[in-house]
Amino acid sequence: MRKEEFALRLAEQGIDLAPSQLAQFDVYYRLLVEWNNRMNLTAITAEGEVYLKHFFDSVTPAFYFPFADVTSVADIGAGAGFPSLPLKICFPHLQVTIVDSLQKRISFLDHLVQELGLTGVTAVHARAEDAGQKPQLRESFDLVTGRAVARLNVLAEYCLPFVKVKGHFLAMKGANITMELHEAEKAIKLLGGKTSRVESFALPGEAGERNLVIVEKVAATPKQYPRKAGIPAKKPL
Repeated sequence: MRKEEFALRLAEQGIDLAPSQLAQFDVYYRLLVEWNNRMNLTAITAEGEVYLKHFFDSVTPAFYFPFADVTSVADIGAGAGFPSLPLKICFPHLQVTIVDSLQKRISFLDHLVQELGLTGVTAVHARAEDAGQKPQLRESFDLVTGRAVARLNVLAEYCLPFVKVKGHFLAMKGANITMELHEAEKAIKLLGGKTSRVESFALPGEAGERNLVIVEKVAATPKQYPRKAGIPAKKPL
């Protein structure tokens, strides 16, 4: 995906990027490749592929969910900043907290945020299970995202404890979501969530099917969740 097509396709969805925002995506790409030579951030490094499979893919939730109505966002296991930082570039009003367990990735994100001139972004070095029990983070976000982190039943335990009651959890998943949805029903309900809807779509250029699972937080998460680090993955709800 060329940069021009990236901007055009976002404009078709009502997301008009200023030249300064497109310049931020340019810097993002350059730094991603530069740091990727030193540490493993992504297997995708060709410019067109990054714009399609990282940048464009990260912004797709905004095609189905009103980000203009959201203030605070937490991104759990964001890795190289996906999806939260492309969303932040497109919607500068967002207050973003990124939680990641690897200090090297946090160092990259801190540098990236500084170079992009972004304000209102905090990167937290912590396991999701530990951060989800911290009073200053627990149930304090309008919206929580998770992309390419874990199966939905595990991801729900990582993410839903951060969501305010009446807030939302957006799980960004690939194709064939039916089995994951079924096995995650119990976990989502137990953690105070209710699946509102699932949006299915294809990325341009036959780059693959995607599913966006939109979960509303309808009740507080019981205090025992998330469980201790490592347990959700070993013993999913």
